[in-house]
Amino acid sequence: MSDAEKTGLMAKMIGPKKRWRAYKGRVKELPESYRTAAEAIERYLMHFVPTDGDSNAAMFEDLADLFEQAAADGTPIRDVVGEDPVEFLDAFARNYSEGGYVPARARKQLTDDIGRAAGNETGPEDTTV
Repeated sequence: MSDAEKTGLMAKMIGPKKRWRAYKGRVKELPESYRTAAEAIERYLMHFVPTDGDSNAAMFEDLADLFEQAAADGTPIRDVVGEDPVEFLDAFARNYSEGGYVPARARKQLTDDIGRAAGNETGPEDTTV
């Protein structure tokens, strides 16, 4: 293997790791309910949506963007993912993959996790009189 090939291989290995760490740092900074929802979605996507390294990184960066914006705007989690988070994620993942097999158990786990996150969020305080 030439030096150029080795350098290219190292860049491919390090690039996604840096992007992954940056994504994880962004999620860690989200308010608790948004972080819980993002982590539930992450688990689902990691197990059931086959992608390549670049698509995978882009998918999670877009997920972080979505939840950062929702948190900044005070958008409730249910307004982001809807009543059926599995349907939302199937549509979301189609942008990055040809899809994959998702067992019913994983769908239920995602739905339960999002339900818990949505139930634990505190919306913007109403200060009107």
